[in-house]
Amino acid sequence: MNLHAIRAIYVFEMSRTFRTVLQSIASPVISTALYFVVFGAAIGTRIAEIEGVSYGAFIVPGLVMLTLLTQSVSNASFGIYFPRFTGTIYEVLSAPVSPLEMVLGYVGAAATKSVILGLIILATATLFVPIRILHPGFMVAFLLLTATTFSLFGFIIGIWAKGFEQLQFIPMLVVTPLTFLGGAFYSIDMLPAAWRTFSLFNPVVYLISGFRWSFYGTADVGVEVSLAATLGFFVLGLALVWWIFRTGYRLKS
Repeated sequence: MNLHAIRAIYVFEMSRTFRTVLQSIASPVISTALYFVVFGAAIGTRIAEIEGVSYGAFIVPGLVMLTLLTQSVSNASFGIYFPRFTGTIYEVLSAPVSPLEMVLGYVGAAATKSVILGLIILATATLFVPIRILHPGFMVAFLLLTATTFSLFGFIIGIWAKGFEQLQFIPMLVVTPLTFLGGAFYSIDMLPAAWRTFSLFNPVVYLISGFRWSFYGTADVGVEVSLAATLGFFVLGLALVWWIFRTGYRLKS
């Protein structure tokens, strides 16, 4: 395995992030802080505790997961699409770099950015509400698995996209709505029975539920189911990336 190639791609992608700190880090953090102000401070004072947790604290895992999902997809898709758009992908394709090494470099960088953002937002949340993490090991596991999984999906989108419109289609019209409807701001147990059953078909429910359990020990579905679903999504992402390169999909625009 060409570790130098992986490191070169990874460092390049990370340096691009630090060159655009306002767009890459500050903007998502400010947006999430506004959620805390609106939902946590303004609305949270009018809502009773949910499963023994104050509403402001209850939405923290959902907000972190919302940022994690959207940023993982966006970072990974833009990371591989932009070289295709500018033509610099030929430099990578002409180098002795295998598809696996490309995936490790691009997906690894995108996942790292998302995890950093998630941790920053978690730290920001402590300024607004008291937070406790009952199962830090599981919290880190859900954080890393989710960031890596959706970075894989973002990488696939970046290969598939033919324009910036397609690049934004999945994050804006699929990932974000699924997250809002996946219990980020409420417990699905609060829904009528029919809607709760319907919500269980939303894959994001399992991610948010497991992540929230690692904080407060409460979950909409069993943590074993959430962890199994998260691992299943990760395996699915790996399988899709492997299939794309196995079928000879070309990265050239």
